[in-house]
Amino acid sequence: MDPVLGIGFWAVAFVGSHLVLSSAQARSRLVAMVGEQPYRGIYSLVAFVTIVPLIIVFARHKHAGPMLWYLRNFEAIRVLSWLLMFVAVILLVASFVSPNPGMIGAPSRRDGAVGVLKLTRHPSFVAISIFGFAHLLMNGWLGDVIFFATFPALGILGGLHQDRRKLRELGESYRALMAQTSFFPGAALGSGRQNWTSTDIPWAAIGIGTALTIVIIMIHPTAFGGSPLG
Repeated sequence: MDPVLGIGFWAVAFVGSHLVLSSAQARSRLVAMVGEQPYRGIYSLVAFVTIVPLIIVFARHKHAGPMLWYLRNFEAIRVLSWLLMFVAVILLVASFVSPNPGMIGAPSRRDGAVGVLKLTRHPSFVAISIFGFAHLLMNGWLGDVIFFATFPALGILGGLHQDRRKLRELGESYRALMAQTSFFPGAALGSGRQNWTSTDIPWAAIGIGTALTIVIIMIHPTAFGGSPLG
């Protein structure tokens, strides 16, 4: 199979399986058949058996296909990409500190949005999306574009899909959370629906995220190829 087609096939399988298995119809039927915990196991297994081949095919065929853009010579773009990744890592860590109530296994919140949820109610999905966008800037080959575009597709579609599902399941409590928060980072703060205070600063996530960023920079050339610092 052509490398670009292979990357595209597994990218569609990865994102598509997520959306299908988490849909109201499929989820309710599977939970009724096997139970909540086994359903989560099936969901995780399908994610694993689709993302692993995607990563393997991409790793074997980096920079496959025609080049659509090349921005690596622009220092400002490199800095932007680096900053986006730094933010993505912090948001991902923060998503475990203040998980969205819609996440699998997350506790229900009755005290409204706190911490990073004031910035975005889907910190993990936003982190995944930013990761993809940051790497799209630096990788303009068609195969790379398909691979890294998979992550914003999962983040954006997954977040919107999760909102609709949780509205059906949680009703007014989740509708209230949506009304006071935003999917797009900072939109709720900009519109005045939220007020950021010093107690909302995710210091633990910033500290852990900074340490993880340093580690990623150090191992990136060996583990993934290329250097984030140029």
